[in-house]
Amino acid sequence: MTETTRTVQLPAFNVEIPFDDSGSGPAVLVLHGGGGPATVQSIGAHLNGTHRILLPTHPGWNGTTRPDGLTTVADLAAVYLRLLADLELTDVLVIGSSMGGWVAAEMALQSAARSQAGAQEPTGRVGAIALIDAAGILPDGYEFADITGLSPRAFAELNWHDADRFFVDPATLPEAQVAAQRANVAAMLAISGEPYMHDPTLLGRLGALTIPALTVWGDSDGSFTPDYGRAYAAAIPGARFELIADAGHLPHLEQPAATFAVLDSFVAGP
Repeated sequence: MTETTRTVQLPAFNVEIPFDDSGSGPAVLVLHGGGGPATVQSIGAHLNGTHRILLPTHPGWNGTTRPDGLTTVADLAAVYLRLLADLELTDVLVIGSSMGGWVAAEMALQSAARSQAGAQEPTGRVGAIALIDAAGILPDGYEFADITGLSPRAFAELNWHDADRFFVDPATLPEAQVAAQRANVAAMLAISGEPYMHDPTLLGRLGALTIPALTVWGDSDGSFTPDYGRAYAAAIPGARFELIADAGHLPHLEQPAATFAVLDSFVAGP
């Protein structure tokens, strides 16, 4: 297995995308959420023995530049579809965590629309999606957790099953690392903060998807609860819903064996 860090210029969007490119085989695009690419590296590492793994850094994260015109998740989805086109990839499995799952769902919808329009993509760029505690929808009657004013410890307890194990007190971190984390949060909110963590149209559009879809959810996720995940799966025809016990918002970090077993089953197909 070889790994290369590459940067692709996308002049149409006035942006460059750095990404790790590793492994060989069918292509898998792994998309991170607000915490940055480190939060999904284990997913890529698990699959790169049998797949080619593309793991990008979203524009605006980890010190990268986000152009002024990139202001929505739909914009980011269009950027990644263009990346796949420039790499001449089709039928890609897109795995997204948190906000990255939202991007994956939007990519699938845009890819399907372009294929139906005959836009030189007869098979579609996106062949399947796996959404891990994804954001992006607002089910009827659902209220997002109010994180305003939460202490770092309270926020950790909302998102981890075992906060004692995973909580890191920001006061113990170098100032540069804390500043980088704050910049990542600012980038996330610039793209997905208004309206907060959802697109009012997404839930109603998901019914147009015809590709295989998996939704994986931690049973202790307090930000996007299991019922939220079930609503996501119910909106996508044929989607599987898998609940991971003793896990919060990032089940692949808290319960990697259980999460990867579900992913492996999905990747293997029926």
